[in-house]
This record gives sequence, C-alpha cells and structure tokens, in this order.
Amino acid sequence: MTISQRRRTRPWRGVMVATATPLRADLSVDFEAYADHVRQLIDSGCDGVVPNGSLGEYQTLSDEERARLVTTAVEAAGDGARVMAGVAAYGSTEARRWTEQAAEAGAGSVLLLPPNAYRADEVAVRAHYAEVARAGLPVVAYNNPYDTRTDLSPRLLATLHGEESIVAVKEFTGDVRRAYEIAELAPGLDLLIGADDVLVELSLAGAVGWIAGFPNALPEACVTLYHAAAAGNLDMAMPLYRAMHPLLRWDSKPEFVQAIKLSMDVAGLHGGLCRPPRSPLSSEDRATVRAVTEKLLAEGLS
Repeated sequence: MTISQRRRTRPWRGVMVATATPLRADLSVDFEAYADHVRQLIDSGCDGVVPNGSLGEYQTLSDEERARLVTTAVEAAGDGARVMAGVAAYGSTEARRWTEQAAEAGAGSVLLLPPNAYRADEVAVRAHYAEVARAGLPVVAYNNPYDTRTDLSPRLLATLHGEESIVAVKEFTGDVRRAYEIAELAPGLDLLIGADDVLVELSLAGAVGWIAGFPNALPEACVTLYHAAAAGNLDMAMPLYRAMHPLLRWDSKPEFVQAIKLSMDVAGLHGGLCRPPRSPLSSEDRATVRAVTEKLLAEGLS
C-alpha cells in the first residue's frame, strides 16, 4: 500500500494542523485569509488541517462561522479527506449535528472531546462517543483532562475503540508512558501526538500522526521534524527539536493561541488578534515568543 493509499484509508495520519482562525480588526473571521492559510499549509507538506479546534477558538465562533470554516477548509485543501473537523460541544446531540455537517461538507474525519460541560463518568463518555459515531464519519478522540476534567485513560480508550466509537486518539496529557499501554490494550487504535513539546517522544513510542499547533507558523520546519522523528532519524530530529522546543512548549500553555498567532505574525503570516476573553500576551511573553521565532527564522527554519 502506497503512502497516498494509506492517507486515503486513514487520512488522520501524518501532520494535521490544528489551524488558527484569522480575524479582521473588527474580530470578524477572514475566510479568504483562512483559505490562503490552508492552501499554504498543504503546499508546505502538511497532510491536512483541523478547523474548529481549541487553537481555532471554536468556543467563540457562531454556528455560521463554524460551518463555513469547515466548508472553506475542504475547498481550500482540495481533498476533503485532508480535513478533520473539530466537533466539540456541550451535548452529544450538538456534537453529532456538527459531525453530520462536516460529512455533508466532505470532511474525512472529526475530532471530538468528551462531554465538556461537566466531569463526565465512563457511562456518559461511552454514550457520547457512540452517539457521534452514528453519524458515520471516523471519530478521533481528544484526551485533554486538564481542560475537560475527564480523563480518557488507556483502558477507557480501548473500550471506546472496541465499541467502534473511535479510530484514533489525540493524546495531550504529555505522559509518554500511556503510548505503550494504549498499544497493549488497543493495538488497532491510532495514537496521534496532541502536544507539540512531546513530538519526538511519542513518535518513538509509536504515534502515527501529529495534530499540531506550530506548523501554523513554521510549517516546513515542523514537517521536516515530524518525518525525521517518525523515521527514527534522531541525528536529524534532535538538533532541530532542541532548537524548536522553547517555542513548541508554548503549545501546552493556556496562552498557546496567543503565542502561536504571534509566532505566525513574526513569520510573516496572518496570526493577528484573538477573540475575548483571550487577552494579549504580557510584554515579557511577547518578547520571548518573538525572540525565539526570529532566531529560528534566522537559522533558516520556516
């Protein structure tokens, strides 16, 4: 099976960029800029995009904006399989509705948090994923217990996979040990890197994809780093990883959206403003992100 065939069969593999949402000065969504950004990411070697994720500020978007971002991504990517739509919602009914909308738009898969209005128990989590899976698109679970207070443990992930509710998991805890337990309990479940600052560690532990933040700003460098790590080429990966890590670790901080958008601006891309309640970075943090990004660009990384 060729790489292109594998991508069509499991299009969530490879570098899937959790896209930032470009805003105009009046904080309205700039859909033309978003389409340009998606095209540039694909042209830079990224395998696909994830609109309406946390980095895309989905919580602040209207229903119309969320729907249009997915259709824009599908059109700009040129292949709906390259689009994994974020479908997180407070309730299962709404999450399924977003999944059905993504299917109608031509997206290849969806990314789904557990119920995030409260700390859901296992029964509720299983029902939530089963309901969304009935829409017919492959569901990638998103494990982020820091924000949802619901931990998709390796055992629970194995249960969800056994019930055919999920095909993969975006693992954000940073606990590399989980990769091995997931592989033991659910060998058919695809592990996707969920935090930029454990890219190499999870690649070596068997991850088959990366739902990534910083390729928004440095797509070619991030693609090079991912492929080196995935191939186990540490001679190539580690110098690049060490150089980029001061920037990559911002992906695991609460201010990750502001940091990535600022890095995009420094790189000459459309990062720009965030919607409230996100506020600008402090002057000290702005200086740090700017300095690291400028250093990487000066070293030829983009």
